[in-house]
Amino acid sequence: MRDPRLGFEPAGGSSVRCLQHGVPWPFDCWHYHDEYELQCINRSSGDAFVGDHIGRFEPGYVALVGARLPHTWISHDVPPEGIAERSMVIHFRDEPLRKGTDLFPELNAVLPMLDRAKLGIEFFGIHSLVRERFLRVQAQEGMARLAEFIGLLHELARWPDWRQISSTADPAGEDPSANTRMRRVLDYLDRHLTEELSLPAVCAVANMAESSFSRWFHRHMGATFTDFVTRLRVAKACEMLQVSDRLVSDICYEVGFANLANFNRRFLQLKGMTPSAYRQQAQDRFGLRTAQNTPLATTD
Repeated sequence: MRDPRLGFEPAGGSSVRCLQHGVPWPFDCWHYHDEYELQCINRSSGDAFVGDHIGRFEPGYVALVGARLPHTWISHDVPPEGIAERSMVIHFRDEPLRKGTDLFPELNAVLPMLDRAKLGIEFFGIHSLVRERFLRVQAQEGMARLAEFIGLLHELARWPDWRQISSTADPAGEDPSANTRMRRVLDYLDRHLTEELSLPAVCAVANMAESSFSRWFHRHMGATFTDFVTRLRVAKACEMLQVSDRLVSDICYEVGFANLANFNRRFLQLKGMTPSAYRQQAQDRFGLRTAQNTPLATTD
C-alpha cells in the first residue's frame, strides 16, 4: 500500500509520480514493481542490489531501473535518529511513452535508454542535474509536470557516462514486496560477511529448511547461495580498493576469503581484471578516496 503518509503521491493524479524518503523506510526490502524507477541518492552510502548485481552506492548515486527488475538499496551509515531524506525517486510507466511516439516522434530518442534500463543503468556525474530536475518535476502538475519530466528523460538519454548494472532482468516467480525475508538474509550476510558463513544459520534467519532455502534463494537472486556470497565479498573488496590504499592481501582476508589465490581467481572471473588493475582503473576515473573523507551528505 503506497500510503501518502510515507511520501507517496496519490495514485491516478499523474503518469509521473515523485517520492522522497529517508531511512529507515518500510519498503527497504528486495522488491520489484511495474513502473520504471529513477533513484537519486542524496545522503548515506551502502550496498546496491539490482537484478544479479551487487555494488556500492554513495551520495550522488543515480540509477534508472526497469519495470519488474528486482532491486533494493541498503544504507549502512544511518545515525540513530535516521535520515529524513535519503532518496529522490520518480516512478513512471514506459507504455505511455512508447505509444506517444506515434504522435510525437521526438520521443523515439529516449526508447534506447528505456530498453537498456530493463537491466538497470547507473549514471555518473549527473546527480546535480537530476536533483535540480526532480525538484522542478515535483513542483509541477499536469502538462507542466510532463514537460519537465520529458526534459529530464532527454538529459538522461543523451548523458554519455553510464554503465549497465545487471546481466538479467528476470524477477522471481512470487512478488517479494509483501515480506522482508530476503532483507533479513541480506542484513545477516552483511553483518557476518567476514566470517565463515554457515548455511544452517542463514536458513534459520530465513526460517526455512536448507533444501527449500537453496531453491528459493536461487530463484530470487539468480545465483546459488555460495556464488552470491562470493559476489558480495568481491563487491566489498571493490569498495575497499576504491577507498583505501591497503594491501590487496589484507583486503582479501578482511572480506572473508580464506586464501589469496582463490580471491584473485574469483575477482578476475567476476570483474574481468585483477584487484590491482581494478584499483588503478578506479583511481584513474574517480581519484583515490579515503574512507574517512567519504561524505555522508552532499549539498551540491
